[in-house]
Amino acid sequence: MKRQHSFAAYILIGIGVYFLLRELKIPIITDFYSWPTLLIIIGIALLIHSYTARDYQHLLSGTIVLGLGIHFHGLNHYTFWIDHWAVYPLMVGIAFIIRGLRTKSGIFTGIIISAISIFLIFSVQLPAAFGWVYDVTSLLERFWPIILIIIGIYWLKRKK
Repeated sequence: MKRQHSFAAYILIGIGVYFLLRELKIPIITDFYSWPTLLIIIGIALLIHSYTARDYQHLLSGTIVLGLGIHFHGLNHYTFWIDHWAVYPLMVGIAFIIRGLRTKSGIFTGIIISAISIFLIFSVQLPAAFGWVYDVTSLLERFWPIILIIIGIYWLKRKK
């Protein structure tokens, strides 16, 4: 029964610390007085809950939410931050790897997704032999909802 409310407790502690620090107006952390910080808090709470409750399935969602919070914070506050669509699949790939380290499933998927994402992030100027990458990425950028639909249908029809 004690573990049942631990996630809510971590969220309350995190949000309480957030608003307390806002009230104290500490100059070093004024950049964190924004909505991405709430995503960071929720992601950290999910990760802490997952590790303390030994329910490692929440590592995936916790890592994605934490990654989104860090990414949006970086976009708002740092000029050097990468603003590319392939950052989002990179977060998913990293989340698969982190969850896979505990559950022993999904590590290979995470490595593949991360590698493709990193390749796409840094594929601004490719040699002529890799010109096909631009064609594939333009198709993906246009028809990515179809890919999501196909994956969803596959997951519904898949036998366990």
